[in-house]
Formats: sequence, C-alpha cells, structure tokens
Amino acid sequence: TLTAGTSVSTVPVGVSGGHLSTAEIVAHPNGKFLYGSNRGHNSIAVFKIADAAKGALESVEIKPSGGKTPRNFTITPDGKWLLAAHQDSDNITVFSVNQETGALTATPHSVVVGKAVCLVFLPAK
Repeated sequence: TLTAGTSVSTVPVGVSGGHLSTAEIVAHPNGKFLYGSNRGHNSIAVFKIADAAKGALESVEIKPSGGKTPRNFTITPDGKWLLAAHQDSDNITVFSVNQETGALTATPHSVVVGKAVCLVFLPAK
C-alpha cells in the first residue's frame, strides 16, 4: 500500500500559470536522489531522498533541461549520466550526475532527433 509522504514543488517559488506540468520521475540507481522533469518550465528538478521511509525530500537544484518540453529522461545504469528527451525541440541533451550530491552539469553533447519522447536502456545481451 502506498501512502502520501512529503509534497514538494518541482519549479522555483513564484513560478506558476501557463502550461506547467511534470512528466517523468526517476530515482537514481544509488537510491539517494530523485529527479523530475517539468514541461512548460523546461527543467529537471533534483531532490535528495532524506528519509525514504517517510518520503522526505530535500531540494538540490532545478536545472534548465536544454530543450523545450522535456518529456522523458533516463539515467544510465551506472548513474553517471542523465539524458533528457525534448518533445518540442527535437533534441536529447546529456548531463553528468554528481554521485555525491545528485547535482547535474550540462555537457556540450546533444543529439537532434524528431519528437524525442522516450529513452530506454536495454540490457546487454
């Protein structure tokens, strides 16, 4: 059974209106961080999981996603990289993930693709 824990905003204080909505929520493979994408604000919110049993989250940062309408994103299985797919700017951006803080650093790497909406890592054969 799931019960509601902490409620946190994924956009900065004072940001409201327009077409704001969240899309994807992903936990870091190490279980210490939680990430969420914001459509309309075009950002990725980063949280530290302070107490998983209580659902306690602490804001780390809210980072521009590098495109328009971040829909889906994924973290590499080793936890070192976050790739964000942008539905309305037709690109995928790459961030390095700080393993100690969960913070994101934009890289110069970006790929142009049509209507980027889903990213999946398949298991190696």
